[in-house]
Amino acid sequence: MGRPDDRSSWTFLTHHARVLLEIARDPESRLRDIAQSIGITERAVQGIVADLHEAGYLAIERVGRRNRYHLNLERGFRHPSEAHAPVRALVELFAAFEVSSPPTAPADSGRAPAPIPS
Repeated sequence: MGRPDDRSSWTFLTHHARVLLEIARDPESRLRDIAQSIGITERAVQGIVADLHEAGYLAIERVGRRNRYHLNLERGFRHPSEAHAPVRALVELFAAFEVSSPPTAPADSGRAPAPIPS
């Protein structure tokens, strides 16, 4: 068996989920900022945004030189075992925690959760 550090690189959320959550936090995020926030390339974020758009999870509105994203939070998850649940459940779960909070911070830490886009 490998060293304990060998198993620490995996996470529960995919990059698609992380991009969706970043857009939920700030619908006017730049792809560059999303990439930096989650630690992947801007090109990878661009591909993920295209995937989410094609699958109906988000719409893209051009506002001047920037994009504004509108999420379809009622769309179900893609895997058949989770398809009954809307992605809103994921967004609401993570919106209950501040981005800068430690991972073990309770949702009712006295701070208001981030607003959920409609």
